[in-house]
Amino acid sequence: MKRDLYRVLATQFLTAFADNAVLFTAITMVMQQAELGGWYVPALQASFLVAYVLLAPWVGRYADARPKPRVLFGANAIKAVGAALLLFHVEPLLAYAVIGLGAAAYSPAKYGILPELVEEQALVKANGWIEGSTILAILSGTLVGAVLAEYSVALALSSVIALYIASALIALTIQHRLIVGPATGRALGNFFTQMRGLMATPRARFATLGVSLFWAAATVLRVLLVAWAPVVLLMHSTTDIALLTMFVAIGIAVGSVLVPRLIPMAYLRRARLAAYLMGIVIVLLATVEGVWTARLALFFAGVCGGLFVVPINAALQEIGHRSIGSGGAVAIQNFFENLAMLLASGLYSIAAGAGADPVATMIWLGVLVMVATAVVSWNLPRDTGALLERHDG
Repeated sequence: MKRDLYRVLATQFLTAFADNAVLFTAITMVMQQAELGGWYVPALQASFLVAYVLLAPWVGRYADARPKPRVLFGANAIKAVGAALLLFHVEPLLAYAVIGLGAAAYSPAKYGILPELVEEQALVKANGWIEGSTILAILSGTLVGAVLAEYSVALALSSVIALYIASALIALTIQHRLIVGPATGRALGNFFTQMRGLMATPRARFATLGVSLFWAAATVLRVLLVAWAPVVLLMHSTTDIALLTMFVAIGIAVGSVLVPRLIPMAYLRRARLAAYLMGIVIVLLATVEGVWTARLALFFAGVCGGLFVVPINAALQEIGHRSIGSGGAVAIQNFFENLAMLLASGLYSIAAGAGADPVATMIWLGVLVMVATAVVSWNLPRDTGALLERHDG
């Protein structure tokens, strides 16, 4: 199984690389058209998320009813079509929405295959590998995409299409054919029934809503940097702004590596402390003026984010695998987190269109992260590890 896990890591790296390269290619296209207002970049991000929310009742069933390598192949093929639409000058909001359609189909298979490949005790480590490879892809894809797009948008998009195709072909080599089984009943009815079952416990609610909080904050921070950096740091190059986002990604990678030692699944409550720190760092980021100070703050925000999201991701997969099926659990997770990201992107797009100050928006983002963390942590039960220690004592 280890060889198949490496193949999952490879296909995930390539598709995540392409996802980030195409995002900064699209941002470069927008920044080169002065007539498009500050609302367009967050709107672009929102268009990517629509399919995640609308198709959530169906993509989990689809992933569980078919061999997941084939699902990964088809999802990457759809992403390649979306990138080709950008290459042929189709409206970026529409083309990026097609890429989002492929991503919505890809995600349940990517995360749903992990608990089917590894034992429960290795799930956190496997998630760390996935997150680590994803962060490495974000780092390289963000930078390469920005640099290539500033040199030639056509070259950047052609490279993205080639990467999606390569990822699709590697997915077909994964020797894993487990099928949970074809779904029965109506998709919407089953989806909401599964949602109620998954959200029945405080631990599952914390994991689901916590992941949603992290990705909503990360999405807004990413597009906010496009408006904040030119005002505060006087950066106007897509490559320079991409370098800023790389420090967040490096921090998340470091946090992911530290998770098994600092926040094992038996001590899930500790994850909320990292979220509080992330909110504090974002508030402090709004007050900085130097480039390296900003990069350091973004790095620490990423570390806190990695410490927060990796353990709750693993907990949610483990709960879902034991209850409603891994693909279904990931689809519900995607529904909540992408609904949160869609709402956050939409609200920020409205605020940016109304001329909201980027510095004030950054402060509000940090405060909202801390408030939301307190809400999603409400009634979270004691850690099982703490209870065992008390019992042994």
